[in-house]
Amino acid sequence: MRISLLTRLLPLLLSGVALSAPAARAEGIAGPYLAARQAEYSRDFAASVKYGIRAIARDPKNARLMEGLLIAEIGLGQYDQARPIAQRLYALEAQNQIAGLVLLAGYIHDGRWDDVLRLLDRGISVGTAVDELIRAWAHFGKGEAERAMAIFSAAEEGSDPGQLFPYHRALALAMSGDFASAAAILTGREGPRLQLDRRGVMALAQILSQLERGPEAIELIDASFPGGGDAEIRRMRAELAAGKPLAFDVVTSPVQVLADVFATIAQVLARDTQPQVVLLYSRTGEYLDPQNYDALLLSAALLEMLELHELAAAAYARVPESSRLYLAASLSRAEVLRNADRAEEAIEVLETLARTFPDDPDVQKTLGDTYRLQGRCQDALAPYDRAVELVDKSESQRWVLYFVRGICRAQTDRWDEAEADFLEALEIDPDQPSVLNYLGYSWVEQRRNLERALDMIERAVAARPEDGYITDSLGWVHYRLGNYDAAVRYMERAVELIPVDPVLNDHLGDVYWAVGRRQEARFQWSRALSFITEDTDLGEIDPDRIRRKLEVGLDKVLEEEGAAPIVYANEGG
Repeated sequence: MRISLLTRLLPLLLSGVALSAPAARAEGIAGPYLAARQAEYSRDFAASVKYGIRAIARDPKNARLMEGLLIAEIGLGQYDQARPIAQRLYALEAQNQIAGLVLLAGYIHDGRWDDVLRLLDRGISVGTAVDELIRAWAHFGKGEAERAMAIFSAAEEGSDPGQLFPYHRALALAMSGDFASAAAILTGREGPRLQLDRRGVMALAQILSQLERGPEAIELIDASFPGGGDAEIRRMRAELAAGKPLAFDVVTSPVQVLADVFATIAQVLARDTQPQVVLLYSRTGEYLDPQNYDALLLSAALLEMLELHELAAAAYARVPESSRLYLAASLSRAEVLRNADRAEEAIEVLETLARTFPDDPDVQKTLGDTYRLQGRCQDALAPYDRAVELVDKSESQRWVLYFVRGICRAQTDRWDEAEADFLEALEIDPDQPSVLNYLGYSWVEQRRNLERALDMIERAVAARPEDGYITDSLGWVHYRLGNYDAAVRYMERAVELIPVDPVLNDHLGDVYWAVGRRQEARFQWSRALSFITEDTDLGEIDPDRIRRKLEVGLDKVLEEEGAAPIVYANEGG
């Protein structure tokens, strides 16, 4: 009985690769084995390869080690290095589906169609439907088009999932030059009406052009891409409008078609499957067709999910400027670089994008965000200004632009402009908790509009009751209003939600002091000091001020600062 590759992989990837007890005890293997296993748990593909190779050299017949090494090699995108390992593993276990996938992909890549069919006949399986697709395209690759069509047709009449086989039969017909039959399938004149993705629409447009049905192809493009589509789609439409015939080149070989099949499997699995599993399929799509940038972009996103930032950045960088996916890939690459503490490289990427795409608001916003997150608010303002100019006024999420620009204006001592931005953000989205909290808290700190600030922050807490920072804001506004009992209640809840934040613990100490709980206040101030690290924003908390409170108390500190004294709750406050 065949076991699908996905079923075979999940337990392996979720539990780690096991090594038999005798092998683990073998002299000289324990160190490399343990290092390889630790690398697998930490998803460090490079280390898995390094130590996996050493372990296998000492235990050359350990199939589980080979499986782990294969997964790591594919994760790194090193399919050529994976193939000889797969061959060794297949020699040990002829039904090993992981080895089978690598060998199958290798034979497809090389056009060794008899070897592809041999593996399928021997029980290597990606999945029943995919196996039949591969079988049909293998016969097509051998020049046996009629045999391929028979496999497609039989699958359509049997248990075809969805519209898979009619679509592939149409592609095979078009590649054989039978454009009329291909068009009949893709337009729904023969069989069910197919739901075509971008590649399918392009294929049908080219087929209609070959049949001298250019106006119909233009109608198809206009209906499928109401906004005009990307540059390639727009160019295709312009050529059709000019009466120029389009060559059928959206797919040119069975290898390219099967690359797209593996990329599509990856896209479907990505919705609810472990990223390590999905990566095997997307990397296979990349290997079969290095220009399948959908597969490459998905691989990069999966590596990002696995927090393999260096690999993700390298994958995003491989998408060329000529690709429709270049902008998305470059924006994602900048984010990955920023997350990998390579902010200057991220800024360089984004500044280049801003010159290449000067009218794209996402580029400008991302550049502004990157400056802001590096504490460079003054530099962030220009790209934020440009983004505000460019964003579509009907875009409901444009409140974010006003919000982040307002933050930078506030932090560069331009409060009037900042306040205007926050109010504009609330005009767009009146119930946005982040804006309500930020503006309300700012007014509290300025001791302005306290009643309105209270109302705003209460609405923010109602929207996000589990947000410790917003709850802290509500406690702080009650403190400023002299509602100390309420302040204690909300501050305690905030610290319960985020126990180790120094600012929240400092605030709780202040409100404890306000209600006369002085020992507890000093305890919270001490906790606040203990939670300050080198990453703490000292613009939000002053360690010296906390130390002074511990020394002389909050009343004396307020007096030294010239601030209004506390009116204790037990004195009628």
